[in-house]
Amino acid sequence: MSDPVPCPPAPPVGHTPRAAPDASGPPTPVWLVDEMRRVLRPRHYSRRTEASYVAWVRRFVRFHRGRHPRALGARDVERFLSHLAVDGRVAPSTQNHALAALLFVYRDVLGVPLGLAEQAVRAKARPHVPVVLSRAEVWRVLDALSGVSALVGTVLYGAGLRLTEALSLRVQDVDLARGELTVRGGKGGKDRRTVLPAAASAGLAAHLVRVRALQARDVAGGVRVPLPHALARKYPRAAGEWPWYRVFPARREYRAPDGGRLRLPLHASAVQRAVTAAVRAAGVGKRASCHTFRHSFATHLLEDGYDLRTVQALLGHRDVRTTMLYTHVLNAGGLGVRSPADRPRPGASARLVGTRAPDAAFGAGRNVTRGA
Repeated sequence: MSDPVPCPPAPPVGHTPRAAPDASGPPTPVWLVDEMRRVLRPRHYSRRTEASYVAWVRRFVRFHRGRHPRALGARDVERFLSHLAVDGRVAPSTQNHALAALLFVYRDVLGVPLGLAEQAVRAKARPHVPVVLSRAEVWRVLDALSGVSALVGTVLYGAGLRLTEALSLRVQDVDLARGELTVRGGKGGKDRRTVLPAAASAGLAAHLVRVRALQARDVAGGVRVPLPHALARKYPRAAGEWPWYRVFPARREYRAPDGGRLRLPLHASAVQRAVTAAVRAAGVGKRASCHTFRHSFATHLLEDGYDLRTVQALLGHRDVRTTMLYTHVLNAGGLGVRSPADRPRPGASARLVGTRAPDAAFGAGRNVTRGA
C-alpha cells in the first residue's frame, strides 16, 4: 500500500509517516497530527480534547485503509459514522464526539468544507439518569477508603468536584478559614468557587502539613511543579513556591523531556481504582464511580431545599437545564409526588407488602402480598 497522500504544507525532509504506537494497520500521516496540534493549542483546547481528536483522526484513517483525509469526502465520513453506530454500537455522545473531531480537521486544519448530508446512521439518543448514592451509601463508601483516596473522596462529595478538578487543586486554591475551594480552569476553562466541607477541613489541614514537608524536599532537590501557560517565564521562582504546589501531589517524580524533574498531581487512575474497590467492599449495589460523588452532592443539596441556581453555580454548569437533571432523582420526586401505593387501603388498616407467609406454590423465596 502506498504512503498516505500528503497535504500542503509539505512535511519536512526525513519526516515520514509511521504507524500509531497503540494500533496496528496502515500508517497514519503523523505530520497531519502535528498540524492538528498546531491549530488546537492556540485555541486553548484541553490536552484531553486534543488527545481525543487525534485518536479519532487516526481511527478514521485506519478505517479507510490509510487514505489521507484530503482524499476522502462527506460520504466517507458518513460511512465511518454509520460504522460506529451500527457495527461499533457506540453511545450517541461518542459518535457525536467523533463527528466533532472530523469536522474540526476538515474545517480548521485542511480548510476543506465538508457538506455532510443527514444520511449517516446515528444511534438514537436516550435520556440518561445519573447514578446517585443515598447519604448512608456515600458514607459507607467513604469509610471503606483510606489515606489520600479517602480525603479526595470526601472533597469530591463535599464540594461536588470532578476528579480532575480535585487533583488539579493547588495550595492557594484552598481557603480553610473561609471554607472555600477555588476551581481554576474547570470544564470549559471556567473558574468558580465552591464550598469546602467541614468534614474534610481537619484532614486536609493535616495532609497539607505532610505535603509541605515533601515540598521542602523537592525545593532542595531541584524538583518543580508545572505552571499553566507562560507563568514559568513570567514568574521564574513560582515553580518552587508553596502556593503553587499541588494539594494532592504524585508520589514519584516525573522526568521531563528536557531533563527537568517535575512533581505532577496524583494520577486519576489511583483514586478511581480505590473508589471502585471501596464500592465493592461497602456492598453498594450500584455502578458507582468517582463522578457519582458529584451527582450525589447535587441531589442531596436539592433535597435539602437549595435552589437550582445555587447548585448550578457550585457545579459550574453553563446551562441550568443540565442541573435540572438532578430533580428527576430526588427522593421526593421532581414534583413531590407521593405514590398511590403508599396510601392506606380503603376500609382496611395499612399493611406492609411482603408480610404474608411464603406461598407454597412458588417456593419459600416468594414474599409478595396479593391485593384484596
